[in-house]
Amino acid sequence: MLHVAEQTEKTQEPTAQQLAAARRFVAEHGKPSQGVVENIGRAGARVVLVGADGALGDVVVPSTATGEALVEAVEDLEPAEWDAATVGAVKIGPGHRHRMAGPAGRRY
Repeated sequence: MLHVAEQTEKTQEPTAQQLAAARRFVAEHGKPSQGVVENIGRAGARVVLVGADGALGDVVVPSTATGEALVEAVEDLEPAEWDAATVGAVKIGPGHRHRMAGPAGRRY
């Protein structure tokens, strides 16, 4: 009989730099802020930060478990999903729209 060894993935804790970035975002963009953890494949996970003022930011971490640990560790950062309330809280200004358009300023 073959036994498959169980692999237990140990959650890598967020680094001091990742925690500092998230805390700085909350301090600059209001309490409470929200953190949406998104899997981005081999690169790990992205914690999208949505400030109380509607600003967007992000922190890239090695895994979704690390992203969840980051959200848990930062005071006044609440876990969130891309539901209607979170999407409605985002305020995208012209500067952000221009950066999203890329270097050629493409319009679709």
